[in-house]
Amino acid sequence: MLDVHTPLLAVKDLQAWYGESHILHGVSFDVHPGEVVTLLGRNGAGKTTTLKSIMGIVSQRSGSVFFEGSELIGCASHHIARAGIAFCPEERGIFSSLTVEENLLLPPQVKSGGLSLDRIFELFPNLKERLGSSQGSKLSGGEQQMLAIARILRTGARLLLLDEPTEGLAPVIIQQIGKTIRTLKQQGFTILLVEQNFRFASTVADRYYVMENGRMVETFASAELDANLEKLHDYLGV
Repeated sequence: MLDVHTPLLAVKDLQAWYGESHILHGVSFDVHPGEVVTLLGRNGAGKTTTLKSIMGIVSQRSGSVFFEGSELIGCASHHIARAGIAFCPEERGIFSSLTVEENLLLPPQVKSGGLSLDRIFELFPNLKERLGSSQGSKLSGGEQQMLAIARILRTGARLLLLDEPTEGLAPVIIQQIGKTIRTLKQQGFTILLVEQNFRFASTVADRYYVMENGRMVETFASAELDANLEKLHDYLGV
């Protein structure tokens, strides 16, 4: 088992393309066990493509992606998922014709240590109320986001990739998502978070990487946040 000084995820010189479009240009960063690390940047900076490249769901990629010391470049997406990485996409991917319970139970458990339904309902009590009677299409945007996160918690994945989990949500739901992320960290999960909402990210992240035009342009820890606010304003317009 890796200790806290050894990266759980180590990305080196990651390049990615969509067809002829070269999107990522030598992205390198790491995530240590138990951390919440946030990728910041404007739309089109390459944040989502970075997550999809880790999962192997871009048309072409090169470089290195090491997870628990094993190289993932060249691995199929389903092998990456079974290695212990779970992806919660921005579009959530809820099956509208299935009930909350059916959506929750659909993904297979790939590792031991996944959360039980009882523990999931402690995090998201709204879902328990909607369990058997509500189809995915009947859920609010906030409930769909809760379901999308809850669904991957069952799998036993050690690393959670969350893509814009607060986008379009009401402030009260954003607060609940933040509380959930902090609880998951306390329970030993490692999280790589993509966010444009810097104010939200500042409440959950241990470290930040700033992306621009498919490259990493800045990195700093939460303790260095105040000293970097001017740079963040320039990069993000916050």
